[in-house]
Amino acid sequence: MKKEITPLGNIHISTQAIATIAYQAAQRSYGVVGLASKNIADGLANAIVKDPTHGIDVEYDEHHIVIDLYIIVEYGTRIKSVAASVANTVQYNVEKALGLPVTEINVHVQGLRISAED
Repeated sequence: MKKEITPLGNIHISTQAIATIAYQAAQRSYGVVGLASKNIADGLANAIVKDPTHGIDVEYDEHHIVIDLYIIVEYGTRIKSVAASVANTVQYNVEKALGLPVTEINVHVQGLRISAED
């Protein structure tokens, strides 16, 4: 958890807050159908309790923010382009919201999904 002391008081930023910002940015990215679990246990836990940061892992120390994204991509899109776009979008939104630099973003494509035709 990030802690900053200002003349008016203390500011605390939790990793869950960072993950929520990253989740919202990833969901809005082109070609992303959804976020996935990184493993079976995480998937079962999310089925029981809906987590707003599902598919996002954040590691934060005083100088580094590392974000791991587990995404599902739309079938027929260029996976490399979608992954790069998601990484850029998430980095921009997190840095804009927090004013802190993101050191690393790792995008893990967990699957492809075919959308229903109209």
